[in-house]
Amino acid sequence: MMDCWEYRTLTIESRGAAEGSFDVDWIDSVLNALGREGWELVVALDPNTPTHVAREVVMVFKRKR
Repeated sequence: MMDCWEYRTLTIESRGAAEGSFDVDWIDSVLNALGREGWELVVALDPNTPTHVAREVVMVFKRKR
């Protein structure tokens, strides 16, 4: 029998006065909460502009159905 997966996408935007500043403690709390629910991070994508300033990160998670 093949495994069946479900997927979830989460976009996290930068915060704070400095462009590209991320609240790492907050991100850790979100990731840990998702992990407790059985979600596994598959990939984190950087869809930012050519200025190389991080404005957001898109994360894709999966878990077995």
